[in-house]
Amino acid sequence: IGMRIRKAVFPVGGMGTRFLPATKALPKEMLPIVDKPLIQYAGEEAAAAGMEEFIFVTGRGKTAIEDHFDHSYELEDLLSSRDKTDELAALRAAIPDAGQVAYTRQQEPLGLGHAVWCARNLVGNEPFAVLLADDLIQSKTPCLQQMADAAAETGGNMVAVMDVPREHTGRYGILDVGQDDGHLAEVRGLVEKPDPAQAPSTLSVIGRYILMPEVFDYLGRKEKGAGGEIQLTDAMAKMIGEQPFHGLRFEGTRFDCGDKLGFLQATIAFGLDRDDLRDGLSTYLSEITAAG
Repeated sequence: IGMRIRKAVFPVGGMGTRFLPATKALPKEMLPIVDKPLIQYAGEEAAAAGMEEFIFVTGRGKTAIEDHFDHSYELEDLLSSRDKTDELAALRAAIPDAGQVAYTRQQEPLGLGHAVWCARNLVGNEPFAVLLADDLIQSKTPCLQQMADAAAETGGNMVAVMDVPREHTGRYGILDVGQDDGHLAEVRGLVEKPDPAQAPSTLSVIGRYILMPEVFDYLGRKEKGAGGEIQLTDAMAKMIGEQPFHGLRFEGTRFDCGDKLGFLQATIAFGLDRDDLRDGLSTYLSEITAAG
């Protein structure tokens, strides 16, 4: 089938209320895990999967994101004059090429489905990816790359999935599963935030999607679902049967950085993954656990 996906959509219009007061003046997507903001991890994952266009759906007060993916001449000049070549290289590597980035505003917070719909004119009539920066995935092969490889075989829509404890099904979109080889699960149905007793499985959708452009037709109906919001899950559910639809159990560890505990866990995991921090951090963790 060999589908090629070139465009990635990043919905970054959310308010980040769970991280107040930190997110009062700073978008939650700019919160750093070690020394890199969440949105940069998402952007790097998309670039590693071959994305060529980066579409950010922003809201008010999100200019820090736009500034982050742009040159800061004063800062670059300062680093250059102080011979800080590694820092300068890291800074420049984060900046996409001219014209690769586009921003559009989601004027009112009507849900994830609405945010994706806001990108319709920038995406056009081609398959595209959606990445939620809150979901940070530590893996050998970037999660979106794993999905793009799998989607090249299956065609159609694809979501990243993982098993969650049954008592947590009310936080996620949950799959009704058809054929399942333990790696790829056929999606027979999708339910947004079901009660544990009613959940068709414990296989939950996390923030990575490969979608066909037809999803915009369904999102354009602006039908409200769970929580009175326009849900991406509902629009995707309407495409089942019309196009192939699979959930990929990805290799890697997912951290829910929209949650304080998940954010702290990610900070530790990514810190321990760093040669320059591993020893000091593990010593510290051993000391405090022993003292506790």
